[in-house]
Parts: sequence; structure tokens; C-alpha cells
Amino acid sequence: MIADKMKGMVANSSAIRAMFEEGNRLASLYGAENVYDFSLGNPNVPAPEAVKKAIVELVEGEDPIALHGYTNSNSGYPEVRQAVADSLNERFGTSFGERNIIMTVGAAGGLNVIFKTLLNPGDEVIAFAPYFGEYRSYTNNYDGVLVEISPDTETFQPRLQEFEQKITPKTKAVIVNTPNNPTGVVYSEATIQKMAAIMEAKQKEYGTDIYLISDEPYRELVYDGAEVPYLTKYYDNTIVGYSYSKSLSLPGERIGYLVIPDEVTDSEEVQSAANVATRILGFVNAPTLQQKVVAKCLNEKTDISFYNRNREALYEGLKECGFTCIKPEGAFYLFVKSPIEDEKAFCEAAKGYNILLVPGSSFGCPGYVRIAYCVAYETIIGALPRFQELAKQYFQR
Repeated sequence: MIADKMKGMVANSSAIRAMFEEGNRLASLYGAENVYDFSLGNPNVPAPEAVKKAIVELVEGEDPIALHGYTNSNSGYPEVRQAVADSLNERFGTSFGERNIIMTVGAAGGLNVIFKTLLNPGDEVIAFAPYFGEYRSYTNNYDGVLVEISPDTETFQPRLQEFEQKITPKTKAVIVNTPNNPTGVVYSEATIQKMAAIMEAKQKEYGTDIYLISDEPYRELVYDGAEVPYLTKYYDNTIVGYSYSKSLSLPGERIGYLVIPDEVTDSEEVQSAANVATRILGFVNAPTLQQKVVAKCLNEKTDISFYNRNREALYEGLKECGFTCIKPEGAFYLFVKSPIEDEKAFCEAAKGYNILLVPGSSFGCPGYVRIAYCVAYETIIGALPRFQELAKQYFQR
């Protein structure tokens, strides 16, 4: 019999994955070209050519035993970590070194490493709804408690007054995701400054350390000149988790990193614990080939013009249908208000038109649906007439 904790997790298994599997089923019945699957945030833009070139150079030019072997440190190759630090310093005016970087098995692996490092049973982690639903699972992995801040559905910026009220002596971490999944919103510098001031005051009030964890897989995917603040510059106890899944279109390669700055309280101890956590969680080390690949591609980015074209077409098309949503500043998601209160029923109705959406309750924000537009442009153009038919069920034109 499986563990009691896993029973709950299995029962509440990811709606996103379930919808993706439903898409495969519908495709087998109607043909993939007739199914409009907007469920999974799986990049559809190829990795930059430099990634392929780096892989070929490494595989053909390096000793395979060394290339595919364990790293000397669970935190990754020293030269790769230094290269990442140098790149960040050049971009953001920081002063990181090798010691501040831990290579991870994607951003998800990095979040699990830092939660293992920081959380005691009963510690609280605050998340701002809407948020990536797996934050709850990652917190639960280490017997933490996820505390939600309700969504501001006008702007989807964090509700800071409620945030201040919900910080307690048990608050160990606050997790933010900007650009945000599922809204595409970028948290403004003013928001970050106010958030940092609240956390500083609460640390002093309670005599505790409260860590700000910045989950940044979408940092490079921004539009219209939007600026994404680098959070270590605003609050000392900030830890950054990054992934190359979106920035280099490498989601299946599972490669990312943590930044643990010297300004973090007891930083050396936190860095050492994260190194050990990487091993004891079974990751051992981030994929060795991919560590060296990303070190060669630190200045490369995926071509977001593809996503931007999709964003514009889908946003304008849905508005014409009568749907309500804010225009995303980053990532590759639209968060659309359901025309009925029960957004799960709306998702079921959309399935009748072979449109697959994810209910907002999966992100702590019922009444909305997420549309991932990291799909072929032709999929969006093909889907818009179906959305028009769907809209006729709900809107008087």
C-alpha cells in the first residue's frame, strides 16, 4: 500500500498533466491538427543553434569518461558555476562567485533543494495566488505549510496588505514567480520594494529569518520592453531559482541553478546544506553534459518573436470573442476570466470544441482558465473560430 501522504497527492494529481493526456486521446480520435491543446507550458520554439553546436563540440572533443562522469562537487562544475556567476554580474551588477551558484536539475529540482535546506516541519511558505500549483507539492514534501495570499484579479500584482497580515513567526519563506505562471504579469519594482520592506520589518519584529525565493524560469521571456527586477538587489535574504527550460527551450534536459548570495543569513551554512540536499534528494548533481552546454550558451536566448506573435493573435482574438483577460507582459500564458463561475465546467464545454484549457483552481484562482500559447501559430489561428463558437454559448452579441 502506498504512503498516506502520496494518496492525497495522487488524488490531486496535476490537472495540467491530465489535460495534456486528454489532448493525446482526442488527437488519436480526431487527428492532432483538429485538437487545440493549450494545456502544457512546453516550449515549441527550437533551442538556439548554438546549443546544438555546443553539444557536438563537447561530445566530439572531450573525454567521454570525464564528460559523463560525476562532478567533484554535488553543486556542479566549478568553472560552470563561475561562468554563470560572471554572466549574472555583468547583467545585473551583482558580485557573485562560484560559491554562490549551485547547478540544479531544473528550477523544480532547485526549489526542492532549497526547501529541503530551509524548512522544518510546520514552517510556512507564502505564495501569491495565482501560483504554480506544484509549489504546494514541493512544500508538502518537507512537511511545510503553504499559505496563500488571495489574488488581486484587477492587476494580478500581489496583495501586500494581506501579505503583511499573514506573515507569522512560522513564516520561513516567501516564493514569487515573475514573469508569472499563469498570468504573464511582471511584478513591478515598486511592488518588490514594498514587499522587501514588509519582510525586513517582520524579520525584526519576530527575530526570525524570512527567505524570499525568486522562481525565475520565465525571466528572459518578456515583451514590449518590460523590465524584470533582479530581486537580490532589494532584499538580502533572497535566493534565486533559475531554469534554462524556457530561455533555451531545454525543458526535458532538466538544467538550472540556485543563487545563494553572501548576503543571505548564514550563507556558507545554507550553501553547504544545499550541496548536501542535492545529493540526498537523489539528484546527486545536475546533468554534466548540460552544465557544460549552458556554460557555452550563456548569452544565447530563444527567439521570443514566435511567442509574441502568438500572444498578439490570441489576445486580440479572444477579446473579439468577448472574453476578458489582461495582456501578458511575459512568459507564454493568458489567464482568461471564465464566463461562468465554475471554470471547470467551462473547461469541459471547451473540450466539446477540442479546445483544452487548464482551470484556474489549479493555480489557487478559481473562476479563470490558463491558456498556454507556446504552440504553433497555425494552432492559434485554427482555434479562434472554435473559440468564437464556444463564446456564443455565453455571450450575447
